[in-house]
Amino acid sequence: MATFTLVGGVLRCPQRHSFDLARQGYVSLLHGASGTLRADTAAMIDARDRVHGAEVFAPLINTLTDRTTPVITAAASGHPVLVDAGAGAGHYLRAVTQAATAADPTRQPRPLGIDLSKAGARAMLRGRPSISAVIGDVWQGLPVADHSATVVLSVFAPRNVADFARVLAADGALFVVHPRADHLGEIVSAMGMLAVGDAKSARVHDSVGEHFDIVDEYALTYRRALDARTVADLAGMGPSAFHLAADEIADTARSLVGDSTIDVTVSVTLTVCRPRR
Repeated sequence: MATFTLVGGVLRCPQRHSFDLARQGYVSLLHGASGTLRADTAAMIDARDRVHGAEVFAPLINTLTDRTTPVITAAASGHPVLVDAGAGAGHYLRAVTQAATAADPTRQPRPLGIDLSKAGARAMLRGRPSISAVIGDVWQGLPVADHSATVVLSVFAPRNVADFARVLAADGALFVVHPRADHLGEIVSAMGMLAVGDAKSARVHDSVGEHFDIVDEYALTYRRALDARTVADLAGMGPSAFHLAADEIADTARSLVGDSTIDVTVSVTLTVCRPRR
């Protein structure tokens, strides 16, 4: 990975490529075909923010911070680099950073969120602690120096496993969160959402196995009573929003839930991996 130099609001690399910092503070490293990829819209990012505000994924965040904090506080680096590949609006990265800082305020982690979405990058820059935001394609490689990251997060996101291994320090760890087959099972079909296959965990294991050792794995399942607005937001924050109009999603949710709530299962697996050297 080439080293970037910041000169007057422009990132430059030795190959003479240059990337302007946006007024809001993020930088886009997209080029060529990557610029045509479908990214989360502002409406999808807003829906995700409301879902997190409703604490639908709070137990998952707690589990993730419980597992990442010891890795960060034990790291050799005085200012651990935390990378979220496919960060969305940065909810998970911000929580991990806050928890690690609370555990050891002298550390001051350096969080970096990477996502295809301009709306996501802008959202990462809001709130505290601040996150360095990059618009980038995970499959084109992470803009991170070799063996410099303490933690890499891949939460409901694509996994460029070889590059994750490249950027992680010897004492670092990769944390992968993926949905299980029964995740949001009560609403997936009715809301036109993508179903998760039974072989998802096997595919994750296969993808990380060449570069990582799986050192821990946690299955997390719980239920939440959700109103129609939150059900609509769960559908609207994902790929369904590319195929269905917002009004259609909201009407379907109201038909399913009415003025009451529906119990919905959150079912995910957190896989903890250490780089194989």
